[in-house]
Amino acid sequence: MKLSAYRFAWTVFGILTYILDIGADIWVAFQYFDKGHYSWFALTLVFVFIATLTIQIFSLSWFNDDPLESSDTRRCSPGQITVVHLFQMGIFIRYKDVLRKGFKAVYRSSQDVCDLFNIIADLSMLRLFETFLESTPQLILQIFIILEHKERLSIQYVTILTSFLTIAWATVDYQRCLRRSLKMKEIVFGLPTVVYLLYKLFTITSRILSIVLLTIVNVYFTLALVAVVWLFGTIWAFRQQTDFCKSKYLEMYYRAVVGVILVFTFFNIKGKNTQVPMAVYYILYVLQTAGILILFWCVKPSPTEVFLIVTITITVTIILGLICLVLYYLYLHPIKHVPNVADEIDGLEAGPTREQLSRISRFLQQ
Repeated sequence: MKLSAYRFAWTVFGILTYILDIGADIWVAFQYFDKGHYSWFALTLVFVFIATLTIQIFSLSWFNDDPLESSDTRRCSPGQITVVHLFQMGIFIRYKDVLRKGFKAVYRSSQDVCDLFNIIADLSMLRLFETFLESTPQLILQIFIILEHKERLSIQYVTILTSFLTIAWATVDYQRCLRRSLKMKEIVFGLPTVVYLLYKLFTITSRILSIVLLTIVNVYFTLALVAVVWLFGTIWAFRQQTDFCKSKYLEMYYRAVVGVILVFTFFNIKGKNTQVPMAVYYILYVLQTAGILILFWCVKPSPTEVFLIVTITITVTIILGLICLVLYYLYLHPIKHVPNVADEIDGLEAGPTREQLSRISRFLQQ
C-alpha cells in the first residue's frame, strides 16, 4: 500500500476547500452584521460553531483513544492537544500530520503509510460531519435569503459554491477512504465514483431546495419537518446500537449527529443490510418533497419565474438522484466486485477470523 502523488494532491485540495468554506461563511456573516441583518449573522455563525465544535469533540476523543505513536502530534502533552482543540484548531494539527507524512511517503519513498492512511480516514470522517452540520445548512440559509429577501452579495455566491464543493469533495473522499478500509483499494473505477457522487449531489440538492421552499412558506413548518426527521433518524441510530465511540455519552452524541445527517441523505449506519430501510427512507423522501411542492404552489399562487425554475430543478434532481442510486447499488457497488469478501456492509455474516474493525469501518457506510 502506498500513497500516490494524486492522492496526496487530493488531500491538499481538501485542506483548501475546508479553509475556503469556513472563511467564506465567516466573511458573509460579518457582511450581514455590517448591513444590520443580525439574525442572519447569528445563524451563519451558529452553523459554523456547531460544526467546528463537533469536529473538535470527536478529534480530541480520537487523540485520547489512539496509541501514542499513531501521530507526530502525540509528542505534545495531552494538555497541549486539549488547548489546541479548545481554540478550534484540532483539524489543522491533523492536516499537519498528513502533510508531513504524506510528503515523505510520496517524495521520499517512506514505507510508513499505515498510520498515514488512518489519519486521512479520520480527517475524512471529520469532514463528513462538517459537511452536514455546516455546509448543508449554510446552503439552505443562503439560498433562502437570496430567493425570499432578494439580498444578493457576491460573497453569498462564493459561500454557495464552496458549500457545494465541500459536499462533493467530502462525499468522494469518504467513499475512497471507506473502500480502502474494507480492503477494496484495488476497486477504484471511475464510473462507480461518478455515479455515487451524482446520486448524493442530486438527492441532497433536491432536499436542500425543497426545504428552502418550505421555509419560504412557513419557517415553523421547516423546523417541525426537520425535528421529526431528525428524531426518527436518531431513534433508528439508537435501535441499531451503533458502537462508534468508546464513551457512552459520546456515542449518544454521535447518534444525534447521525440523525442530522439522515435529514439530508441516507447512510447505512451499522454496516448491515439496509435495503428495506433505504427504500422506506427514499419513499418518504419523495412523498415529503412532493408534499412541499404542492403546499408551496397552493400557498404561493403567483410565484415568480425563479420559483418555477427551482421547482423544475427539484423534480429533475430527485429523479436523476434516484436513477443514480439504483444504478449504483444494482450494478456498481464495490462489494459486488469482491464476492469472496464477507463484510457486514451488505448484510453478510463475518467469520470468526475477521480482522478487528478500524474506526471508519464502524462509521457511516455506503
